Amino acid sequence: MARTEYVDLYQCHSGSREVFDDPELWEALAEQVKLGRIRHLGVSIGKNDDLHQTSRARQVGAETIQVVYNRLDRTHEQDVFPACQSDDLGVLARVPLASGYLSGKYRPDATFDDENDVRSRHDPAGVRRKLEEAERIRHDEVPAGVEMATWALAWCLQHPAVSCVIQGCKSVEQVEANAKAAELELVRDDHPQAVAAPEPAL
Repeated sequence: MARTEYVDLYQCHSGSREVFDDPELWEALAEQVKLGRIRHLGVSIGKNDDLHQTSRARQVGAETIQVVYNRLDRTHEQDVFPACQSDDLGVLARVPLASGYLSGKYRPDATFDDENDVRSRHDPAGVRRKLEEAERIRHDEVPAGVEMATWALAWCLQHPAVSCVIQGCKSVEQVEANAKAAELELVRDDHPQAVAAPEPAL
């Protein structure tokens, strides 16, 4: 296990409004920032339309907001993202493959019966709608020759408010496929978070 003297980003994850509004929490975290044990603070909001925490993030010292964001869930594009852009908050998009619905692995007749699969607890009618919409997206929006999962990550990255995407991986192949998302045309060179490639050595 790697050892470190500090945490790059420490996030209050899906806390209730009462937890978020507790000044003692942020005072304690601010002290850790002052001591150099935490470099940056963030808020991972539990509800996609939670403007209470988003609008007060800067006041408590947070610099980032983490939200569920994917092609099937665009709830916060209307209110949360503009608020983040206005306050210069970084946005971390989680669940970019919509719990696997956007992975390209499943067709509209797929079922999820394993009780350990979170999708088995989803409303069956909702599951069907998501699978049908994912199939339409795969057919109408994903370019030929591009893996749907890679495209789904790039789709998240194209939004100017999104700083990065939190994606999972279980193999080297998945890591490489995920990285290819940044190469797709969806991710523009003029994106606010774009990082220029280093100049070749002479």
